[in-house]
Amino acid sequence: MISITTLALLALAGYRGTQLVVHDSILDPVRARIDAWQQNRPQSAFRAAVVTLISCVYCSGWWISGALLAVWLLVTGTWDAAPVLVHGVEWLAVAGGAVLLNRWDDTRTGS
Repeated sequence: MISITTLALLALAGYRGTQLVVHDSILDPVRARIDAWQQNRPQSAFRAAVVTLISCVYCSGWWISGALLAVWLLVTGTWDAAPVLVHGVEWLAVAGGAVLLNRWDDTRTGS
């Protein structure tokens, strides 16, 4: 099981990664291109799901947090240190911390 410090670090990284995918201007051209791609076939459920994924902090945050946690566990060699169920709980914790930071950021005045 990962430490609380590592959990906090991964939650901060998840928050930042989510901000990058959903809000940061550096990815505006990519998001615009994906949106235009979806507008070519608006009835496509797959295309609508992709647009939802990149525009929703909860959707993106979940997958980004999971990817960050998996990379962390694999790079540090701790994947086998705990059962997969424990890693699932860690994923929930990392994603929860990241989304709390996103909620705080979205509710600040001047945002």
